[in-house]
Amino acid sequence: MVRDADVYNQRCPSRSVLEHITSRWGVLVLGILLAGTQRFSELRKGIGGVSEKMLAQTLQTLERDGLVLRKAYPVIPPRVEYSLTPLGLEAARRVAELASWSELNLSKVLDARQTYDAQS
Repeated sequence: MVRDADVYNQRCPSRSVLEHITSRWGVLVLGILLAGTQRFSELRKGIGGVSEKMLAQTLQTLERDGLVLRKAYPVIPPRVEYSLTPLGLEAARRVAELASWSELNLSKVLDARQTYDAQS
């Protein structure tokens, strides 16, 4: 167990965990897996704009961090499913709140951008 974790300390491993969870694709993968177990193709279809390479890297990173569970079935053609671990479920619920906040406040943010750009 790491004592005195501090994301503001550049050498603290908690910073990389935060980066993985809050990355563009990390947030979206965690959010979509809140709905339940998904296959790779379902995740790719559900997350607009993500490439196969970035989705695979993100899933691997989140799996390594203990947030996503990858289950491969010994069938032909191969079938692989992804789901949240208990730790991943906790993280996903938190980032889902942030995603909801951004949707709820989108018009305010866009207005602020417009005001800022008009002044620049």
